[in-house]
Amino acid sequence: MRTGLDSAFEHAHRMIGTTTRRNLGTLRAAESVAFARASAERDPRFLDPGRDDFQVHPMYLPSILRGPDGADSEEYRPDGMFADEVPGTAGLDVRLLAGGQNIEFCSAPPLGEPIEVTRTVCGVDRKGSDGREFLLITVSKTYRVTESVTLAIVTERFIVR
Repeated sequence: MRTGLDSAFEHAHRMIGTTTRRNLGTLRAAESVAFARASAERDPRFLDPGRDDFQVHPMYLPSILRGPDGADSEEYRPDGMFADEVPGTAGLDVRLLAGGQNIEFCSAPPLGEPIEVTRTVCGVDRKGSDGREFLLITVSKTYRVTESVTLAIVTERFIVR
């Protein structure tokens, strides 16, 4: 009997090597400061855009999944995640969990510059046994100032049950 996990594996496997691109808009100080506050940041460089040494919080960049306008309601799964965030799972009755993240920071994120992210599906592996099987899907995201400076490279793993 074919399961949602089988379908997710097949869909994700077909997507290996596929790269998508998304425009995230421009980084704005207000959103970066709100992120820093929500993260309990205390360093004033990340909290006061009036400072000469103000910086976008480095973790803000990989937290952006959509541009400043967010998403339309049909872009969400019933569990609240974006339907396309975990490759191969859109429309399937599976549970999704974060499975880890590695981040390589390359350049400081600039305010007011258009940012884009490219995402490449790197792999999908079956894990577990005895009815406790799950998938581990790996994707790589590269955040750039549109078509030029690389800001961060993020490798994410997602658990699909």
